[in-house]
Amino acid sequence: MTLFSSRPALLAGAIAAAMFSSTAGAAERLYVFNWTDYMDPEIIEAFEKQYDVEVVQNYYGSLGEMYSKLQAGGVSQYDIVVPTNYFVPRMIEAGLLQPLDKSQLPNMSNLMSRFVNPPYDPDNQYSAPYLWGSTGLIINTKTFPEAAPSWSMVFDESANPDQPFSMLKDGQVMFGAACAFLGKPYNCTDQQDMVEAAKLMLKTKHRTNFTGFTDSTPVLGQVSRGVNTLGVTYNGDYLQYREDDPEGYANTEFVIPKEGSELWVDNMVIPARAPHPELAHKFINFILDAEVGAQLSNYTFYSTPNEAAVANLEEVLKQPPSLPSDEDMARLKFTPTLSGKDLQRYQQLWNEVQSR
Repeated sequence: MTLFSSRPALLAGAIAAAMFSSTAGAAERLYVFNWTDYMDPEIIEAFEKQYDVEVVQNYYGSLGEMYSKLQAGGVSQYDIVVPTNYFVPRMIEAGLLQPLDKSQLPNMSNLMSRFVNPPYDPDNQYSAPYLWGSTGLIINTKTFPEAAPSWSMVFDESANPDQPFSMLKDGQVMFGAACAFLGKPYNCTDQQDMVEAAKLMLKTKHRTNFTGFTDSTPVLGQVSRGVNTLGVTYNGDYLQYREDDPEGYANTEFVIPKEGSELWVDNMVIPARAPHPELAHKFINFILDAEVGAQLSNYTFYSTPNEAAVANLEEVLKQPPSLPSDEDMARLKFTPTLSGKDLQRYQQLWNEVQSR
């Protein structure tokens, strides 16, 4: 955690107070806390026009950052937050979320069956799916022209003895990957499995061709430039970068390792003390509209959970890697939600992996 001097802290507090104060017209604003570059600006403009409101967007770069901000008072500052599935139960348990009023969300009927009654939020009591995707590897196909998609390219030195590679900064994803490589379930939580996964990552990070832990988007540029030859990323980020620079990504591919990987769902939730919950429900219902859902997916290159939106999707979103094959889908698992002793053990092990 970075510690700031008192002057920036006071300034930040003053800005936050001004931003979220109950001034005249505050009821005409919707405060959204989302991942960076994860919303089509035209969708925001359309919502503002339809409901005669102003949408104020703030951004986070990690789930930990989002969670900490809500615990520090953001629960009463934001109307919409977009957490990934395995953080939803943690947020519910901490009292950070309010139940959804389904009577205000008729477009929930547009959801695909696999996103109704999800294990992380039975009956979608607190969450509505926003977008979904998969975690896998981006590889340089010139360097690895015949390699089978496998976590061995990261964890087995004999499969990659000298080519530069990185691992993802998201610890739970990497624990899942290490478990899968070791023949355990991707969604492992057993104490011994977690310890073995940590030992494997420690061994891996000390190899001479390991370049560090990185976020999902920087590694895309690293592989395209030849700084790395492979890394861990998300399918939608890969498709977006490839669309923007087809030539730069001509010798790259996104693959789902044969041992299994992550299926994730980002969700729209309403904080427990959101200033404008009724407007927040209108926003969720707006995103779940068939045309808007397709527009969002076409903009981000991530998959839609909206069955009614499929007809309006661009062709690239109807095939791998945006839409995994049935074979790949069978290997994808949700990252588990950790709490209590399991969460403490994970945090301790991940800190050791990063610091040793």
